[in-house]
Amino acid sequence: MTGSPPAITARDLTKRYGRTTALDGLDLDVPAGDVYGFLGPNGAGKTTTMRILTGLVDPTDGSATVAGVDCTDRAALVDHIGLLPETPPLYDELTAREQLQFAADLRGLEWDAVADRALALCEDLALTDDLDARIDGYSKGMSQKTAFVQAVQHDPDVLFLDEPTSGLDPRAAKTLREVIDGLAAADTTVFLSTHILSVVEEIADRVGVLHDSRLVAEGSPSDLVGRLDGDAGDGADLEDAFLELTAERSEPP
Repeated sequence: MTGSPPAITARDLTKRYGRTTALDGLDLDVPAGDVYGFLGPNGAGKTTTMRILTGLVDPTDGSATVAGVDCTDRAALVDHIGLLPETPPLYDELTAREQLQFAADLRGLEWDAVADRALALCEDLALTDDLDARIDGYSKGMSQKTAFVQAVQHDPDVLFLDEPTSGLDPRAAKTLREVIDGLAAADTTVFLSTHILSVVEEIADRVGVLHDSRLVAEGSPSDLVGRLDGDAGDGADLEDAFLELTAERSEPP
């Protein structure tokens, strides 16, 4: 929302594990209500960034806030965020309904306070008919839908999604993209990490590209594509821009 403070800020955000630098001096400003695509090759630092921004690990240096809350204050942060990690945190012995009720309870919320929103999301994602089946009988796509609803049923200010369309068939993936668009339109900020660049190109307002633990480019999808030189830019898409930005180049002699 124009004029509002950023939903996510980071200044010189750095994380080292011994002699390994997993994230190196990241600066970010993500406006409220934006969908921010966060891209990079495996090992570039995407997961480390998301773990810092969601309070799961502390940075070595630098600082970050989400919804105005310092990311090192996990107790205060959890009320403002939702998180869908790449491996959904679900209990196989529960039904989806029980899982969603359990997640609400963990947040200190009465099920009645979130049930209408949760069940509406389940309806949107065609999960309603399977709500009372055990999760251990679910497909990967059904588990992913359940985990998505779990991440957003409490109406967080900022939603972090790591490979949200993993395991979804094309129709379900399209529906999820539409749901994400709707959340952003209602001023939920979405921080999206995925290898499916067509998803980012379709729904992201801005994109940040990590390479070798550093942010190497940032802009709208069309901005990044427009940076390709000459013939390389003709008919190019975000995947072409990403491959160019993350290409390994030899140092000149």
